[in-house]
Amino acid sequence: MNHHDTIVALATPSGAGAIAVIRISGNNAITIASNVFQSVSGKDITKQKTHTLHLGHIVDDNKVLDQVLLSIFKGTNSYTGESTIEISCHGSTYIQQQIIQLLLRKGCRMAQAGEFTLRSFLNGKMDLSQAEAVADLISSDNEASHQIAMQQMRGGFSNEIAKLREELLNFASLIELELDFAEEDVEFADRTQFYELLNRIEFVLKRLIDSFAVGNVIKNGIPVAIVGEPNVGKSTLLNALLNEERAIVSDIAGTTRDTIEDELVIGGIGFRFIDTAGIRETKDVVESIGIKKTFEKIEQAQVVVYLIDGSWMMEVGNENLKQVQIELEKIKNQFPLKPLVIIGNKADKLSENQKEKIKNEIPSILLLSAKENIGVEDLKNQLLSFVNTGALRNNETIITNTRHYDSLLKALEEIQKVQYGLQSNLPSDLMAIDIRQALYYFGEITGQVTNDELLGNIFANFCIGK
Repeated sequence: MNHHDTIVALATPSGAGAIAVIRISGNNAITIASNVFQSVSGKDITKQKTHTLHLGHIVDDNKVLDQVLLSIFKGTNSYTGESTIEISCHGSTYIQQQIIQLLLRKGCRMAQAGEFTLRSFLNGKMDLSQAEAVADLISSDNEASHQIAMQQMRGGFSNEIAKLREELLNFASLIELELDFAEEDVEFADRTQFYELLNRIEFVLKRLIDSFAVGNVIKNGIPVAIVGEPNVGKSTLLNALLNEERAIVSDIAGTTRDTIEDELVIGGIGFRFIDTAGIRETKDVVESIGIKKTFEKIEQAQVVVYLIDGSWMMEVGNENLKQVQIELEKIKNQFPLKPLVIIGNKADKLSENQKEKIKNEIPSILLLSAKENIGVEDLKNQLLSFVNTGALRNNETIITNTRHYDSLLKALEEIQKVQYGLQSNLPSDLMAIDIRQALYYFGEITGQVTNDELLGNIFANFCIGK
């Protein structure tokens, strides 16, 4: 990939629309655009100021392709840090392709995935963690993931890492200086201050690492498996949560034979609900496959919603209630680490005395009626309580990127080695090795340490026009 080429790509989604934006970036962007653009006022766009808009036509020889608005961003005053032109044309796919093909003939080449943002990174407009946040911002589909991406794009995370790296680098320089005067046995680095710095770095790293548990579920959504016996109202509950007829509802047991998934945003957090086949003994081959998938989905889910028919529990004295308690113990024993939400459905058919009796036997149960949409909001609030949104509300730095998480873990390991070395009075040259490694992992996050393979992996996940 030649980063000195002038590149072009469609910056808006492919397909027909009201308008489309075609982006050109590179040293020759303005010159190439001037060869195909005719201003209605006769202006020469090569002589116009940066951040100006111009109305005119894209012309291929004497053929007018479209009337467009052309935006000029000169030199470093652009997203990529190099001269950039954006052409807002009509959204016909034919017009888009005709303009792009014309620009290719005039000297542009097609941009690769994420190449505009890659150039922004290479030209020092943003660091690597900010560049990765651009992709997260584009893909954010709820308030929480948008908020985190915006914070990282503004440099919240990278500023914190850069500050720690700078302080560690200052001490590393003093430690390295001691190595030059090893024979004189002098200490330039104050060991007490150095120990305090290492403790502070360890504290910050642990906080950032711990935040990944929250950040990961915010970014990817929280999978919630809705399980229970057939015909207890699992599909009805899914429809009530989503407020649409997403799943087939029938009085015939075993109607749901496959898993049905859909996503809902609750309090800015994405939840991915999975309606599963009812768990029961069956000789039906297709239904038994569905039940097998149910247990697979429970394995994948982070939260399990176990649904019980509340009216059935009260049919035959306490026998059904005892059977429910046995089934709940089985689920808890099989999946001990998963939060379990126990729901007694069809509560509209229960008397107040019956509700009280069920709650006495199963205190954690939530009684609701999916069909009548009673108590569904209480379920949403309970699900939201499983997510630690305190850090989000306090605008703390939250890690959502697996690459950052891995580098932070490695940096923490090296910092703890330095701490041990300091406590054990190890020679400066041995500590210096671990300090250099910690600095390396810090640099990996912000992009001060990169290689082509790393950059290729990161920007391959971007869309072409960004």
